[in-house]
Amino acid sequence: MEQHETGTLLLVLDLVGTFVFALSGATAGVRKRLDLFGVVVLSFAAGNAGGIARDLLIGATPAAAISDWRYLAVSLLAGLVTFWRPSNIDRLSSPVLLLDAAGLGLFAVAGAQKALAYGLHPVMAALLGMLTGIGGGMTRDVLLTEIPTVLRADLYAVAALAGAAVVVIGAALAFPATAVTTVGALLCFGLRLMAIRRGWRLPTAGKREKPIAPASHDRKGNDAKRL
Repeated sequence: MEQHETGTLLLVLDLVGTFVFALSGATAGVRKRLDLFGVVVLSFAAGNAGGIARDLLIGATPAAAISDWRYLAVSLLAGLVTFWRPSNIDRLSSPVLLLDAAGLGLFAVAGAQKALAYGLHPVMAALLGMLTGIGGGMTRDVLLTEIPTVLRADLYAVAALAGAAVVVIGAALAFPATAVTTVGALLCFGLRLMAIRRGWRLPTAGKREKPIAPASHDRKGNDAKRL
């Protein structure tokens, strides 16, 4: 019975996360003025890339996004709704970022839960949850020839890892799966949202310019003028 409930929870999380990430991909495609085919392709890629990578790594083949028609259905639905009714999505504040944050949280906890169900070590399960969360957004950004959000300085992968870690710790303490999953998803979403609104950033790479000392011959020339 418990195994059946876990399987149902994973399926629901996967489908909802797929739909939300597909919405973010389709919305980004509409903003880039892609045609209908491009929007649908982007919605499917953004909604399923993270789950496919997760399933391949844990040996759950064929991947659920390919073997289960519901994943394709929710991705197409998200793409078509966004293409034909973009105003419904644009009513949200910063729709792509908000949808991306929601999908990140859902996929991070779903990835960690599925990894644990397949017997992975807790640390690796948390890392796989993070990978599941960031995969869709990375694929979306790469297809749009943008620097992936995860490689920028704001809290993205860190938020996904925090949400996945809550799931892993909760499972180790034998807390109810539904409650732990909810807390993990909310933590990831909250961290990501706060990072967007407050500008929380990780250190960025860059050279620090040193003050340039005046050249010796300039000093001599100035001394000569004063004399």
